[in-house]
Amino acid sequence: MDFITPIFKWLHIIAGVLWIGLLYFFNWINGHVAATMDADTKKKVMPELMPRVLYWFRWGAAWTWVTGIVLLYVLFWAGSLSMGESGGNLMFEAGTEVTMSAHILLLVVFASVFIYDFLYKSALASNLRVITIMSFVLIGVVVYLMQNVAHFSYRAYNIHLGAMFGTMMAFNVWFRIWPAQQKIITAIKNGEAPDGDLVALAGLRSKHNTYMSIPLIWTMINEHTSYFSGGNLGFTAQYGWLVLMGIVALGWHIVFQIYKKSAKVQGF
Repeated sequence: MDFITPIFKWLHIIAGVLWIGLLYFFNWINGHVAATMDADTKKKVMPELMPRVLYWFRWGAAWTWVTGIVLLYVLFWAGSLSMGESGGNLMFEAGTEVTMSAHILLLVVFASVFIYDFLYKSALASNLRVITIMSFVLIGVVVYLMQNVAHFSYRAYNIHLGAMFGTMMAFNVWFRIWPAQQKIITAIKNGEAPDGDLVALAGLRSKHNTYMSIPLIWTMINEHTSYFSGGNLGFTAQYGWLVLMGIVALGWHIVFQIYKKSAKVQGF
């Protein structure tokens, strides 16, 4: 385990930098540049550029997710869920029994991607304000239950929120963005207009990934400390989940502001 942890953390970070860096390139740079191209330029550039970028993009996503799962097992799951009680390891609060609630919440972390996909394909998605508030509330419920029902430690529910976001993001890359982009690129190469629904789908899911990425990066960093669990901030650690949700809201606001800024940056 002592050998696996640093190696897989290293690989996890390399893959994550590749993936998230290209995500930001797509959302804050490439879209604005592509909008300045005429049809002939797009026909020449996009079929050469996009398949190459998307190759590194989707495999960066895959390896980030796979190495993340390995790290979750090594650091949080190994030897704890198979035992009846935790002795104060990273996964659970000291002396807390490992109950069925913990297993259910772990299932929720990885099954929530299907709830997310269903909601954003439903009629609710047409109202941006309603679906955003609903998403935030549902995330808050999951984090609250991880802390107060399943008794995950602060570091554990931080990183499992990151695992939930990361799973949704990787799903978007492989099953929504990449299939849509394949058809979009083929249409451009053939001199045809891409399907507007596919363009909207790929753009929306890529945007979702951008909004999830900032809180995800926080959970990866904050997994190493319990400073923000509540006790050091002047109130009980019982409200650590609320602090984390505040970070999610702040992260979303940061992304919103960067989107506004990216639209104003000009070429020479």
